[in-house]
Amino acid sequence: MDLALWIASGALALVFAASGTAKLVMSRQRMLDTGQTGIAPFPMHVVRLTAASELLAAVGLFAPWLTDTARVLTPLAAVGLIVVMCGAAVSHASLREPKAVAENLALLLTAAFVAAGRFAALG
Repeated sequence: MDLALWIASGALALVFAASGTAKLVMSRQRMLDTGQTGIAPFPMHVVRLTAASELLAAVGLFAPWLTDTARVLTPLAAVGLIVVMCGAAVSHASLREPKAVAENLALLLTAAFVAAGRFAALG
């Protein structure tokens, strides 16, 4: 089970590190051109705040558990990603993009798996 949690955490960290970096450095038009259409309904300050949250969550999925310091931050990072994916799924649904909604739900379920597993391991 622990190996599956590390693999899921790693996959989430890679996805959200890439997504957060893109949202932090790209212009609105560049993001839309590269397929990040879910940002369309939101002002750029919200997109940039989401980017920072995704980057912090990517670190939070690993650092606390690896260092055995404030381990509760790892499942909380996963919960934060669940919230982000709920917003993304709603955004993509409003844009009538079912494939993107399915991808958001897959990431949400992966984050839920990590959150549940790491909360359970806390005791």
